[in-house]
Amino acid sequence: MKKEVLGVSFDDLTREEAAQAGAALLAEDKFHYVVTPNPEFILAAEKDSAFRQVLNEADLVLADGIGVVYSAKIQGTPLKGRVTGIGFAEDMLAALQERGGRLYLLGAKPGVAEEAGRRIVERYPGVTLCGTQDGYFKDEEAALLKVAAARPDLLFVCLGAPKQEKWMARWGRHTGARMAIGLGGALDVFAGKVERAPESWQKLGLEWAYRLKKEPQRAGRMAKLPLVLVKAAGRRLKK
Repeated sequence: MKKEVLGVSFDDLTREEAAQAGAALLAEDKFHYVVTPNPEFILAAEKDSAFRQVLNEADLVLADGIGVVYSAKIQGTPLKGRVTGIGFAEDMLAALQERGGRLYLLGAKPGVAEEAGRRIVERYPGVTLCGTQDGYFKDEEAALLKVAAARPDLLFVCLGAPKQEKWMARWGRHTGARMAIGLGGALDVFAGKVERAPESWQKLGLEWAYRLKKEPQRAGRMAKLPLVLVKAAGRRLKK
């Protein structure tokens, strides 16, 4: 079931339900792409109709960000909860391991995807890392050809929004992958370059606060969270 939050239609799923839905898509012999919008995505999609369309046409739209969950509740269309991009990625790696499959990592700074891949394969030995490419390419079609030549089943696209979502929508079906997921800075986490918040912080929905504590330079980005909540409240009052 879809629930619309400020113009973006989210799948109303728990993490377990999202994992089941994702595994089913990964088993199909055709291309699917998954997006994980947070409050920044919602604000960007308000101004960029092409981005909003790409988000709404994705096979799965998962609420990655407690601000999305709060906004949904405020406007009167509550979601079951948050499904983080990295959590969903881990669930898809587990599904890929179970069936045996090939993974390609696209994005991040030079060297990061390789280290992320090394660690992923260590943790999921049934997954074959078939290729990596940093995010500093200028020729989108050349990047596509490199991915397609590697014949992945699962593709992590970590180019930042909205570039990664638009890249998946435009080129994804030509990669030969069964699933592509837009994952922002996830490769830095998988590579051990960025530390995730402790589980206690995650359960309280305070992962954003932990990131802010560790990276105070993110304050400008975090300031967008209250703006989304205000817009959601305005939507509720208009009903």
